[in-house]
Amino acid sequence: MRKYFGTDGIRGKVGTTPITPEFMLKLGWAAGQVFKEHDKKILIGKDTRISGYMFESALESGIVAAGADVRLVGPMPTPAIAYLTRTFRASAGIVISASHNPYTDNGIKFFSAEGGKISDEIEERIEYFLEQPMEVVESSMIGRAKRIDDAAGRYIEYCKGTFPIGLQLSGLKIIVDCADGATYHVAPRVFSELGAEVISIGINPDGLNINEFSGATKPELLRKNVLAEEADLGIALDGDGDRLILVDRHGVVRDGDDILYIIANHLMRTGRFSGGVVGTLMSNFGLELAFSETGIGFSRAAVGDRYVNEKLMQHGWVLGGEPSGHIVCRSITTTGDGIIAALQVLRAMVEEGKTLDELLAGLVKFPQKLKNIRVAKRFVPNEEPALQKAIAVANERLNGLGRVLLRASGTEPLIRVMVEGRDDKTVDELVEYLVEEVKAVVASKVDA
Repeated sequence: MRKYFGTDGIRGKVGTTPITPEFMLKLGWAAGQVFKEHDKKILIGKDTRISGYMFESALESGIVAAGADVRLVGPMPTPAIAYLTRTFRASAGIVISASHNPYTDNGIKFFSAEGGKISDEIEERIEYFLEQPMEVVESSMIGRAKRIDDAAGRYIEYCKGTFPIGLQLSGLKIIVDCADGATYHVAPRVFSELGAEVISIGINPDGLNINEFSGATKPELLRKNVLAEEADLGIALDGDGDRLILVDRHGVVRDGDDILYIIANHLMRTGRFSGGVVGTLMSNFGLELAFSETGIGFSRAAVGDRYVNEKLMQHGWVLGGEPSGHIVCRSITTTGDGIIAALQVLRAMVEEGKTLDELLAGLVKFPQKLKNIRVAKRFVPNEEPALQKAIAVANERLNGLGRVLLRASGTEPLIRVMVEGRDDKTVDELVEYLVEEVKAVVASKVDA
C-alpha cells in the first residue's frame, strides 16, 4: 500500500498535504536518493499554474541536497517531459501538473529513464525515503541545477518528425485550443510549421486560467470558433497536453473513442496495423462493435491511462486510449500525447482526402448515460447480491446489445452507474432502475 501515490502520481489541493512546499522539498530529496543510484540527472518540467514555480524550487532544492543534478525545462507538456527524459539520458523526469484540474490543484508525475511511468516498486522506494530523516550530502557532493533553453524547439521537431516527410497540412484551417496550459507555445507551431492555417485560442496563461474557459474538458469555445471561422478541424488539448478532444467542421465534439476509431481504421486501410486496440471500461459499446465488424481486436482496461499502457504491453499492441482523450500510440511514443494523436488523425484526413466526419461514417455510438450516487462508505457494487441480481435483470433486457457498469469511484465516495443500449428510452429506464437499487443497498448499510 502506498501512502501518497495514486494511479497517476500525487495530486491534491495546493496548500493541503501533500501539496505543500515542505512536502515537495522532502519528495525531491527522496527522489534524489532513489534515482541517483542509477544516474545523477533528474529532469523537471511543469504546466502553467502559478504554484508550479513554488514547487519547482522546492523539488530542485531537495534533489540537489540529495546529491543529484537537476535539469529545468520550464512550462512544457507532460509527454514532452517523457520524451526529453529519454533524449537527455536522465534517470527520471518529474512533471509538476494537475492535468485537467483547476489552478487550485497541483500534483507530481514521475517518468522513468525510458519515458514510461515509474513502477510500483520505485514509488514504494520513494515513499520509504519520505519517512526517513532528511540529510544533506557534503558540500562538495551537492547536485547542480541547469536550465535547458531549447526544450520547446526540441519537442516541436520531435512532434513534426512523427508526420511523414512530404505530407503537408496546407489547405487546412485548424483551430488549436491550448487551455492556457503547457502547450501554449508548442502546439500552434507544430501544426503551422507543417503547413496548416492555424488560429490559436487558450494561449495566454496567467497562472490562474489553466483549463478555466477552454481546453479538452471545456470544448464549447472551440466549437464556436470552428463554426465561426468555418474551420476544417478544432483541436482541444488539456492543461498538460496529454488529452485530445476534436471538433469537426459541423461543430460536433469528437472524443477519444472517435479518435481511436479513426487512427485504427486508417492504419488498417494502409496496411500498417497489427494486433488490436485497448480501450477502457468506459469506452462506448458501439466502438467495440465497429471494431469487431472490421476485424480489429479490442480489449478493455480499467479506467486510467496507466492501465491502458499496462494492457498494451501485456498484449504487445500499440494503440489504446480513453474516451476522455488520453490516446497512446506506442509505436511512436511512450505515453499519452495530445499533439501526436492529433497528427495521426490529420494524417488520415490528408492521406484519405476525407473530412473528420467522413472518417467516422462507420462508427455508430450507443446512447450512454452515467449517474453518480454519493455514499457514506465505499463498497464494491458487484459483490452485493441485490445488485448482482439487478445487473442481471438489466443485461437480460439489453439482450446482448448494450452494457451495464456499476463501479466505485477510486477518488470520491461515489458509486457510478453507467448503461449503454440501442435506444435512449431503454437506457434512461435502466439507469433509473439501477440507481434506485443502489440507493436501497446504501440505505440498508446505513440502517445496519
